[in-house]
Amino acid sequence: MTFRRTFDLLAHLATTTPQADCLVAKKDGSWQPLSAQRVQELSNQVSLGLRQLGVEPGDKVAIISTNRPEWVIADFGIAQLGAVSVPMYPTITVEDYRHIFQDAGVRVVLVENKKLLSRVQEAVAGMTPGPEHIFSFDELPEVGNFQSLLVLGKSAEVTELETLKAAVQPDDLLTLIYTSGTTGRPKGVMLSHRNILYNCENLTGYLPLPAGNKALSFLPLSHIFERTATYLYLQLGFSVWYAESVERIADNLREVQPQVFTTVPRLLEKIYDKIVAKGQELTGAKKKLFFWALDLGLRYDTQQNQGMWYNAQLALANKLVFSKWREAMGGKICYIVSGGGALQPRLARVFWAAGIRVMEGYGMTETAPVIAASQPVPEGNLIGAVGPVIPGVEVKIAADGEILTRSPSVMQGYYNRPDLTQEVIDSDGWLHTGDIGEFIAGRFLKITDRKKEMFKTSNGKYVAPQPLESKLAESPLVEQVMVVGEGQKFAAALLVPAFTELRAWAQKRGLPTDLSDAALAAHAQVQQLYDQLVQQANAAFAQWEQIKKVVLLPELWSVESGELTPTMKVKRKIISQNNQQRIEAIYQ
Repeated sequence: MTFRRTFDLLAHLATTTPQADCLVAKKDGSWQPLSAQRVQELSNQVSLGLRQLGVEPGDKVAIISTNRPEWVIADFGIAQLGAVSVPMYPTITVEDYRHIFQDAGVRVVLVENKKLLSRVQEAVAGMTPGPEHIFSFDELPEVGNFQSLLVLGKSAEVTELETLKAAVQPDDLLTLIYTSGTTGRPKGVMLSHRNILYNCENLTGYLPLPAGNKALSFLPLSHIFERTATYLYLQLGFSVWYAESVERIADNLREVQPQVFTTVPRLLEKIYDKIVAKGQELTGAKKKLFFWALDLGLRYDTQQNQGMWYNAQLALANKLVFSKWREAMGGKICYIVSGGGALQPRLARVFWAAGIRVMEGYGMTETAPVIAASQPVPEGNLIGAVGPVIPGVEVKIAADGEILTRSPSVMQGYYNRPDLTQEVIDSDGWLHTGDIGEFIAGRFLKITDRKKEMFKTSNGKYVAPQPLESKLAESPLVEQVMVVGEGQKFAAALLVPAFTELRAWAQKRGLPTDLSDAALAAHAQVQQLYDQLVQQANAAFAQWEQIKKVVLLPELWSVESGELTPTMKVKRKIISQNNQQRIEAIYQ
């Protein structure tokens, strides 16, 4: 079924698939569902409550919260009014909050809790004009709460809302999503109802499950990946269950028993590393059995039938070992959709071997978001590539290797920045992604690097850092890594160890247990360990690409430190500035 506006999903849900558990969150220790009809009622109250405050079509309303039903209800309520939602990451800086409030002209802010409220209040202090109203999802004495907004809407005339909804058109601006990328101030990506719903419409075949299945949601709804996934779930008649926190995902998977969830590669790596760590704790025959199954999984290939003997062994491994993996993830998981970064091929292999189909996707906020995605069948999934281009989307590779795309999902432009819009969308409507890629076997898109991240050494050789970083990140001992070397004689790396795993390694070798992270990273045996890891990774690359030196850093890069984007991508310029002396020392 084709939908014209995002909120058309509500009427469809309430009348066609009126499930009792449309949106579900845990409150006071128990999972509490909201029916499709109740979600529609509450969304209407949000629309009318905002209208009572004087919010007009086109006005901006910010949402600053982690995932919860109120987020989605607010989103639908804002859209029905013809207003524009401005989702913001809870983790961004106060300066970014202030910039977005000013640039978008936000009139109303919906904020989750006291901690975020204090940051909002700091951001708006002295702003003229600033947001006129602030409401909190949690009940706080300092501001009106979400319930009071609903009460305000409940007292209004519903007939006016129908008139307002009827006036909203598919190409009207739905949302402003501010994305800073890895450089510069956040810029507002303008997405319409059509942009996002066109993407959803062409993704329905990627989750071939009947209505009534469950999806677990934990990636930020402020990111277009999880938001579009939510619209898709609702369109397919799935119920959406909200994880309590990232730390509670494992517990929530077992409680909810979902059939699908979206993730970023790093989280999947952590799940895999924990499973392997448990395998290391086994002894005797059980340990041999575990690693026999793991070895089979790491040899799995979606594109190749490896014969009767391999298939028979894999079936046995699934029964004896991989079945326990599935139980640990709730026992019913069918599909995991990975996006936001490159997925390690070993992860795709082993999860597919274990009967869990991992589908890697590729896209941008500017494309609402999916451009290409691996399909839920082996023949449509090439490990190491991001899959075929999805239906309805065009892709071509420019002469310099850059990926260009064109479709009705491409954004309307950057808010207040026609100059930046013209830089990325050419006169023929092709969006220049900034990513370098190629087609394999004529249909599978493979991302090889970021155009602006490639650098040239003093020897005149180009180095693509992403493949090197991805190779190093395969080790469970590596948490974060960034390759440097612009204009230098060779490539080097700044590396943050995975200190939990490193401490376990150090303990087995009798190193002092009271060392700080900095002291542990500086220990001679640890330095030798990481030199060896780098040498192993280098074996996959040409001599002039290889990392010659590695510097271990004692502290993680974070969004709060300004070294990562909200989607956990490294800000190379900031990290280089913060580590200028270390980098200079490498080349002295």
